[in-house]
Amino acid sequence: MPKVTIYTDGAARGNPDGPGGYGVVLEFVDSAGVLHVRELSQGYIRTTNNRMELMAAIVALEALTKPCEVELWSDSQYLVNAFNQHWIENWIRKNWMRTKSEPVKNVDLWKRLLAAKEPHNVTWNWVRGHNGHPQNERCDALATAAADSDNLIPDPGVEE
Repeated sequence: MPKVTIYTDGAARGNPDGPGGYGVVLEFVDSAGVLHVRELSQGYIRTTNNRMELMAAIVALEALTKPCEVELWSDSQYLVNAFNQHWIENWIRKNWMRTKSEPVKNVDLWKRLLAAKEPHNVTWNWVRGHNGHPQNERCDALATAAADSDNLIPDPGVEE
C-alpha cells in the first residue's frame, strides 16, 4: 500500500455562527523518492470549528485514489480521540448517542468520515496547534484563508 502523510486543520470565525474553512496538506513520496505535496481548502458561509476539523479529514481521505497507509495529523483532539479513545465505536453502539438524552453532534460528517477512511489503514495523530509545526501552520493558513475568502459555500449540516 502506498504511504501518505496527511495534515489537517479547521477554522471558524465567530464559532459557532460564522464562516469557516478547512485546510489540508497531503504528502506522498513516490518510488523514485520524489516528494509530492497537494493542498486542499474550502470555505463555508456558516459552520463550526469541529465541523471544519472533520471536513478536513474527510476531504483528505476522499482525495486518495487507492487504498493507502495513512498517517493523519490533526490538532483536533475531538477528531483524533474519537478514534484513538474509541469514542466512535461507543457512539455507533449507542445509536449515535453520547448519553441517553444527548445525541452525538455532527453525525452526518462522522458517517461520511467512516466511509472515507474505510479503504485505508489510518493512524490518527495529534499535534499541538499553533506551536510552529510547519505543516500544521500551513493547514491553519489554508483554513483561515478559506474562511476569509469570497468563495464560501453552504454547509449542508448547519441550519440556516
